[in-house]
Amino acid sequence: MFSSTLCPSSATKVVIPDLVSHCTFELRSSKHQKRLSAESERWLFRSDNLDESTRRSFHGLKAGQLTAMCYPKAQYTQLRVVSDFLNWLFHLDNLSDDMGNRSITEVANVVMNSLHHPYTYHSNVRLGRMTRSFYRRILRTANPGTCQRFVETLELFFQAINEQATDRNNNFIPGLEAYIALRRDTSGCKPCWALVEYAYDLDIPDEVMNHPLICSLGEATNDLVTWSNDIFSYNVEQSKGQTHNMIDVIMNERGIDLQSAFNFVGDLCRQSIDRFIECRGQLPSWGPKIDRDVAIYIEGLADWIVGSLHWSFDNERYFGKRGHEVKKTRILKLLPPRRVSPWYTFLPLRRQMSSSHV
Repeated sequence: MFSSTLCPSSATKVVIPDLVSHCTFELRSSKHQKRLSAESERWLFRSDNLDESTRRSFHGLKAGQLTAMCYPKAQYTQLRVVSDFLNWLFHLDNLSDDMGNRSITEVANVVMNSLHHPYTYHSNVRLGRMTRSFYRRILRTANPGTCQRFVETLELFFQAINEQATDRNNNFIPGLEAYIALRRDTSGCKPCWALVEYAYDLDIPDEVMNHPLICSLGEATNDLVTWSNDIFSYNVEQSKGQTHNMIDVIMNERGIDLQSAFNFVGDLCRQSIDRFIECRGQLPSWGPKIDRDVAIYIEGLADWIVGSLHWSFDNERYFGKRGHEVKKTRILKLLPPRRVSPWYTFLPLRRQMSSSHV
C-alpha cells in the first residue's frame, strides 16, 4: 500500500486499448429503448431541483440505452425498474465522489433502511423515496434469493465507497491487489447481476449461485466492466484530481508512465474476457430447468460485457460528443484540471437539509 505520490503527467494524449475488437459477444438491444429512456428520465427528474445543465448531463449519460443493451430480452416492466435503478446508481455515484464518510453513512442509512423496510420506513429524503419506489417493484416478482443478493451487494457498495472516501481524505492510493478487491464493490456491478435474475424471472437456487464457477463468471464480468470503465473514465477523473482508478494505482505502484499503465489495464481487461469464456465452458449440469436459467443468467452477464463496452462510446459521460471518434481512432486528448462544483448542489431533495445534505 502506498501514499499518493503521483506526479503530474507531461503527456497530452494517450492511446486507449482496443477492447471492442477483443469482445466477440453479440451486441443486442431492446426494442423498448426509446420509450424506456424517456420514462426513466422523467422518473429521475420528478420533483427535483436539478438545473438544466445537470439534466442535460443525465440525458447524455443514456442509462436507458445501457439498460436496453445489457438486458435486451427483458420485458418492459422489468426493464423500467432496472433503468430506474441504473439512473439512481449513476446519480449516487456522482454524489459519492465528493462525499465524506459522515455523508456517505447518512445516505447509506436512508437507502438500506428503505431496502430492509420498504413499506414501513418513512423518510422525506428523496434518495430514500426513489429507493423504495424501485425496490417495491422488484419485490413483486423477484424470488427471496435474488432480493437478498441485491440488498447484500448494495450494503457492500456503501461499505466500499466509505473506504474509498477514507482513502480520498487521506490522499492515499492503495496497492493493486487491495484496489481490485475494493473496486469490485465500488463499481456497483454486483447488484446489477442480481437484477439479471430479476429481469428474466429466474429462479436459481442459492447453492448454484454460490458455485465457484458462477462466482468466477460474475467476477470476470465485474472486472471487465469496472477496469474498462477505469480506462474510459480516466480523462474526466484526472481533470478533477480523482485517483480511485486502476490507471493511477498502476502508475503509483509500478512507477510506469501513463501510456504503459493504459496498456497494462487493457491487457487485464482482455484477460478477464478470456477468463469469462473459459469458465463458461466448464459449467456443470444441474438439470434441465436450472441449466436453462443458468444459461440465461450467463448470457445476461455476456450482454453486460459487450453492452457496456459499446455504450461507453455512445454516451457523453466519458468522451463528450467525441465518443465515436475516440472509438475509431482510440486517441484520447487529456483534459486540463478543472474546478468541480460541490456535490450537494446537485442533490435532488424536496428540501436541502442543512445538517447532512442527504
